[in-house]
Amino acid sequence: MKKKLVVLTGAGISAESGIKTFRDSDGLWEGHDVMEVATPEGWRKNQELVLDFYNKRRQQLKEVEPNLGHKILAELEKDFDVYIITQNVDDLHERAGSTKVLHLHGELLKVRSTQNRDLILDWTEDLITGDLDENGYQLRPHIVWFGEDVPALEEAIEITETADYFAVIGTSLQVYPAAGLISYTDYKIPVFYIDPKPISIPNIRNKVEVIAKVASEGVAELRERLKSI
Repeated sequence: MKKKLVVLTGAGISAESGIKTFRDSDGLWEGHDVMEVATPEGWRKNQELVLDFYNKRRQQLKEVEPNLGHKILAELEKDFDVYIITQNVDDLHERAGSTKVLHLHGELLKVRSTQNRDLILDWTEDLITGDLDENGYQLRPHIVWFGEDVPALEEAIEITETADYFAVIGTSLQVYPAAGLISYTDYKIPVFYIDPKPISIPNIRNKVEVIAKVASEGVAELRERLKSI
């Protein structure tokens, strides 16, 4: 039976494909205050701005490709039972070939009903005011905005609890509740932390192997380290 490798990925792995991080150091996302485009309050205040913002992100996503980091994680499925838990809303893991991907913060290529959160549709083109669900309610981006619950969190915890290896790639571990997932690992399993500027991880009992490299280089090293275990 293959060992279970659970990987938590953040903006750093997609940055190498040309997608800017969700929240840069200046508090902006693609030049916009995140409170204007990534909160329920922003949606109520200016629906047109929010729709336009995600339409542009959707178009940008079509222009980029998975990088080596995404591809190596997909290739690791040959030797491990790999589960990707991602904070990213892009589909680069899937396009690289990963088959078990859980999106904590939603998906850019999906929309959902403003009335029924379980009514989710695939959506690759622009979303505009007047695009309605089957019951006549406006559709919105299928994104978990700041201040909203994270519906996939319970499943992510269950996946994490049974990991044989756990890797953190390209995330600052500052955005909760995703950052708290690491605390659900069995304390006896190794944790790999890939980031060019790693921070100390508080309150962790596991042995942490730090790989201070960008995602693509770090995932390549992770592959080698896993072979030696």
